[in-house]
Amino acid sequence: MTQTPPFCAAADASPKTPRLALPPGSCDCHAHVFGPASQYPYIDNRTYTPPDATLENYLQLHRRIGIEQGVLVQPSVYGTDNRLHMEALSAIRRAGLDYRGVCVVAPDVAETELDRLDRAGFCGVRMNLLFQGGIDWADVTALAVRIADRGWHLQFLINVAESVDILEQIPQLPVPVVIDHMGHMNCDLGLHNEGFQTLLTLLRKNLVWVKLSGSYRISEEGAPPYTDVVPFARALVNANPERCIWGSDWPHPHFSGGMPNDGDLVDLISEWVPDSEQSNAVLVRNPARLYGFKLP
Repeated sequence: MTQTPPFCAAADASPKTPRLALPPGSCDCHAHVFGPASQYPYIDNRTYTPPDATLENYLQLHRRIGIEQGVLVQPSVYGTDNRLHMEALSAIRRAGLDYRGVCVVAPDVAETELDRLDRAGFCGVRMNLLFQGGIDWADVTALAVRIADRGWHLQFLINVAESVDILEQIPQLPVPVVIDHMGHMNCDLGLHNEGFQTLLTLLRKNLVWVKLSGSYRISEEGAPPYTDVVPFARALVNANPERCIWGSDWPHPHFSGGMPNDGDLVDLISEWVPDSEQSNAVLVRNPARLYGFKLP
């Protein structure tokens, strides 16, 4: 008998208003919506089962924390069925808001499907390489060639401590590359870890972008302010403040620890990027360059 993948906790339904006032044009570069499962079924071989997290909840969160633009990222539980995020983007755009999407596609995806996703506002493809062996690197390079002319990018979910080989191949790719969740490496491995240092080198050379997101996923602490993450976030920003972007990772799926409040997560930005000019770059200017948003 097939066992149902475990259910994960819902996001905090009462996000605080952050103490930090975000600048006009601030962008949440990493979030998802889910459900209803009856309309948008999850794939059978998923690793978790999320509760519904609606588009209305998502936009309500952004209004509360001061976000004006966002990027919806296709989660693993939907595989290559991008319908929910495509329809969400269409609804957002009809409301006059400027949001983008990052999809998941098969290596042999048809050009007509890429055209359809492009028209809907998608501008990148997410590659889940956290568990190596699932995707052949040849598929990554072939897809990169196909999306290069569209001005799209590849987004990698990897643990940099276990993926030095992947990091070393990134300079060969003909498209921009975005690394999720600060490299998704546990903080207890230390700043001098080879994978993290390789990531910093790529940043300094303008060869990758990095999302300052998912701090609770890499921290050894159970609640904000996740002080052990601060040196890692600052190291990434110091390596290249023009290639770092921020994301909430709402609704924080597949996380078994204490669910963070999104207002608290916003306030971490002032600890990670204390310089106001750099903070403006991370929140506004850098997302505009990567995703094609208009500057305020």
